[in-house]
Amino acid sequence: MGEYAASEGQLDATGMRVAIVVARFNHDITAELLDGAERILHKQGAADVRVLWVPGAYEAPLVAKRLAASGSVDAVICLGAVIRGETAHFEYVAGETAAGITRAALDTGIPVIFGVLTVDDREQARDRLGGKEGHKGEEAAFTAIEMVSLLRELP
Repeated sequence: MGEYAASEGQLDATGMRVAIVVARFNHDITAELLDGAERILHKQGAADVRVLWVPGAYEAPLVAKRLAASGSVDAVICLGAVIRGETAHFEYVAGETAAGITRAALDTGIPVIFGVLTVDDREQARDRLGGKEGHKGEEAAFTAIEMVSLLRELP
């Protein structure tokens, strides 16, 4: 068997510039996601954290792509909460938001992180704000840091 090298990004955000795009819809949940993401970014040494609010999760990909393409950030984190019981068009909003965030990352080559909760009800959302499912805002920040670090190691 041949030898291979395995790499994974580090969790040191020293000097990183990160934008966080946050949906106002379901503000009580998204504000908690934001708190978790900011907490981790500051703790890990991010140099610059910029927060931009958008009306809802569906609007996040456009702003994320513009930021990612600007050259002013190393990563963009998108935070939102799409709750099935609160929107009749849950599948469309959740699916198109995910696709748009993916497209923003692939089109720009900059990590654009999907930190959008897609849940059935508010209880499931709360479970993802430090409950039994962890804190998804913190996880999104760790993902951004790791991806920036990993991409810096690649040719």
